[in-house]
Amino acid sequence: MPQLQKTVVREASLSGVGVHTGNATHLVFKPAPAGTGIVFIRTDLEGHPEIPARIENVVETARGTTLGREIDGRMVKVHTVEHVLAAAAALGIDNLRVDLDNNEPPIMDGSSLPFFQKLKEAGLVELDEPKRYFDLPRVVSQAEEGVQLVANPWPNLRISFTIDFDHPVLKSQYASFEITAEIFEKELAPARTFCLARDVEHLRAQGLIKGGSLQSAVVIGDSGIENQEPLRYPDEFVRHKILDLLGDLTLLGLPLRAHVISIKSGHRSNVRFVREIKKLYDEIEKQKQGPVFDIGAIAQIMPHRYPFLLVDRILELEEGKRVVGIKNVTVNEPFFPGHFPGRPVMPGVLIIEAMAQTGGFMLLHMVENPEKKLLFFAGIDRVRFKRPVTPGDQLRFELVLETFKRGICKMQGRATVDGQLACEAELTAALVDR
Repeated sequence: MPQLQKTVVREASLSGVGVHTGNATHLVFKPAPAGTGIVFIRTDLEGHPEIPARIENVVETARGTTLGREIDGRMVKVHTVEHVLAAAAALGIDNLRVDLDNNEPPIMDGSSLPFFQKLKEAGLVELDEPKRYFDLPRVVSQAEEGVQLVANPWPNLRISFTIDFDHPVLKSQYASFEITAEIFEKELAPARTFCLARDVEHLRAQGLIKGGSLQSAVVIGDSGIENQEPLRYPDEFVRHKILDLLGDLTLLGLPLRAHVISIKSGHRSNVRFVREIKKLYDEIEKQKQGPVFDIGAIAQIMPHRYPFLLVDRILELEEGKRVVGIKNVTVNEPFFPGHFPGRPVMPGVLIIEAMAQTGGFMLLHMVENPEKKLLFFAGIDRVRFKRPVTPGDQLRFELVLETFKRGICKMQGRATVDGQLACEAELTAALVDR
């Protein structure tokens, strides 16, 4: 029997000061119908503008995750949403209204526990709509400047995290937890946000932590923590980073089932990573809806025929901007017997040709009477092959049109297999009369 979506039974509220803005805020959790998602509402502004907790609404990631939307010509923001979102995610809440009379949830004690407790007190109720998950179908990874994030397929949500600071007190810590309400409440929710004492003045100079104090964060000096309250866990710092990452993952818009592994990530890299996962989710959803153009439609525009028509389906088409197509590589391809006997590998020149045909479809679709036109290669530059393509692979081509003047076009192309880059190239072609 499928699980059902959840919301809270009744309203629950708390008040305090925002950690970065220093603004006093009264926050109210309210029930929401199925399909609403988690929505922040600025009740202090005219019209009570709403900001859904979705990755596309992230506008800032400096020491926290800020959501924003331009409404009637003004940018409406809600700062530092991750602790609220982590609490809702841990409890399995799908739909929730979060009313605020200012622009930042209260920081409280610097942890997610006050929000978790309030939501738990409000009670949970199932709604008459099935819960939707995103079961990660393949590995998604990201690496940049020593920061690494990897998500692997997993039956539930697990987060593993490593931090490593060049600091005499805050050094290397590692923790890994399956995310359930019980584990979150006991092992993660009480973990407080933290900062280095030597960074405090710099952060204040940036207009941040106006509401920060030793009651709302762990401050780490060179000889130990400066708070009177001791650490709640020996590895409290890495546990809080897991909490933050859980909050940022919630911006996907539906629960993720994966094992997410992070090495030294922060809100900026977390958000970039969620955008990559969301991109994969959107691609899968579009494929479920069927192709934009099937092989019959492709054959009506493209002049190629067997054995040289190398595009099976067009998945996405942004007129004059971008196209995405696929080629299903089977062992029956006519070139495999000779390339190579006993070790079939798709020739690189044919990968480039299939890439060009995908881009050619976009160009021919733009012009009148495409049956009277042909596309010829005018240049192939910056070609890189990253992995072999073999029978059973599905090549996904994405081409972006850079310029198109006087019949000469330039496109940037990428070919991937299971999310891994197989080939990239810069293609120039000439559109001519037959």
